[in-house]
Amino acid sequence: MTLIIGSLQLGFLYGIMALGIYITFRIMNIPDLTTEGSFTLGLAVSAMAALEGQTMTGLLLAALAGAAAGCITGLLQTKLGIHAVLAGILTMSGLYTVNLFIMGSSSNVSLIGAATVFKQAEEALGLTRDGAELLVSIGAALICLVLLILFFKTHVGLCIRATGDNEAMVSASSINVNGMKIAALAVSNACCAVSGGLIAQYQGFADVNSGTGILVVGLASVIIGEAAGGKRGIALGFVSSIGGSIVYRYMIAAATKSQIFPAYGLKLVSACIVAAALALPAIRRQMELAKLKRRAQTGQKRGEIHA
Repeated sequence: MTLIIGSLQLGFLYGIMALGIYITFRIMNIPDLTTEGSFTLGLAVSAMAALEGQTMTGLLLAALAGAAAGCITGLLQTKLGIHAVLAGILTMSGLYTVNLFIMGSSSNVSLIGAATVFKQAEEALGLTRDGAELLVSIGAALICLVLLILFFKTHVGLCIRATGDNEAMVSASSINVNGMKIAALAVSNACCAVSGGLIAQYQGFADVNSGTGILVVGLASVIIGEAAGGKRGIALGFVSSIGGSIVYRYMIAAATKSQIFPAYGLKLVSACIVAAALALPAIRRQMELAKLKRRAQTGQKRGEIHA
């Protein structure tokens, strides 16, 4: 039962990061590697603020820090003409030093005994620890989900969506394409940083290497969500991303509990899940083509028999 509840809690918390990945990966079609740095940035900022008793302020600062990181990546892409992948790598690499600086040159910071948003909810509402963690996780994910859906219905949000669909048309419509890219990257990395900030308070520590491989987790969540919900609009895409994050967490929990894979093999399991999810659309197309070929062959044989 603990494993089931824990996976659900983490599914919602990492689902916030999946929302950010969905913005860059699906809406803007940008392979943004800043995620690994901005996730850890939010984790570091939130942890240090929690040590000072500023839990909610820490999450807000984490969002602002993540947005700033996204803006830097956007400026490298748009103003300096650096390729999107390289721009993300540069920002991610620079953030490693920034994160160490924020954490006081320590690679690991413990939050044992510090106030966290989960402990505050537990004390204020008189809930059990699991109940408070689940409530906060669901609440945070829903708040981010609603805010993003509302944002992408505004003029700026619609311009961002249009930029991702057809950049040339948007440019011809006198819309600042570069500004839309920067805004999208800022919102995306703000989500990733908030996710990292909540994870830091949830697990009770912050590690400078926590963001390693986190992009794979986000991609897996988005792709699994799309495989189940399809591509039927931005609102459903966001909901599916959170759902995919929950499914992914249960898949990892099942792999861990089965003891088929050692603890150090989870990264390989994650990579295999992402590869399988990415290959799923191609497999479906091949199956549909095979069906069409069989139908065509069957129809041809029937024609020959009648002739």
